[in-house]
Amino acid sequence: MVSGPGSGFWVYLVVAEMKVLVACEFSGIVREAFNQRGHRATSADILPSEQPGDHYQGDVREILDQEWDLMIAHPPCTWLCAAMRTNAARKDRHKISSIFLEERQKAFEFFMKLYNAPIERICIENPIGYMNGAFRKPDQIVHPYHFGHDIRKDTCLWLKGLPKLHWTKFIDPPYRKIDYWSNKRNPGGKSLKSITYHGIADAMADQWGAA
Repeated sequence: MVSGPGSGFWVYLVVAEMKVLVACEFSGIVREAFNQRGHRATSADILPSEQPGDHYQGDVREILDQEWDLMIAHPPCTWLCAAMRTNAARKDRHKISSIFLEERQKAFEFFMKLYNAPIERICIENPIGYMNGAFRKPDQIVHPYHFGHDIRKDTCLWLKGLPKLHWTKFIDPPYRKIDYWSNKRNPGGKSLKSITYHGIADAMADQWGAA
């Protein structure tokens, strides 16, 4: 609710409620950022949600056609990231090398299934890797330090029907970098590197929730 100086009347700004799908999210961070701003957000993952909220535990492809207004997706990057390609090329990684191409193709097809979903506004998030060349360059690359965290993490965003995110709080260096090998798994068996930072989630909800 805002008013102009001396205007004598109020202008109400109303943001329409959106039905939002957050694909491949178990943390609930992006889901709750949208819910806190008056939207109806649902997360989906094969793992249960870490916090209470509307969560579909299963294959997100089963619910892509449920008339969502917006989808933000975080497809697994295990077989798409540059690090796995490097591992597959090593002579001492026979188990990875033997299945790498098949698993990468499955991951590619899953990514494209999400991108081509019948949803008007879509953001697909992944690190720099196979999709940058096999599909196309991302529309935007952001870091947590653009949104109030002292972390360097290349985060590619492929956008459909959405504007680029505006930075909200730039943090000066030095930056910390997630050590994939020492922080790969927490006690629950979930990838720490895959969790969205609150600053990015808030920016998505504030900027795309009003798009």
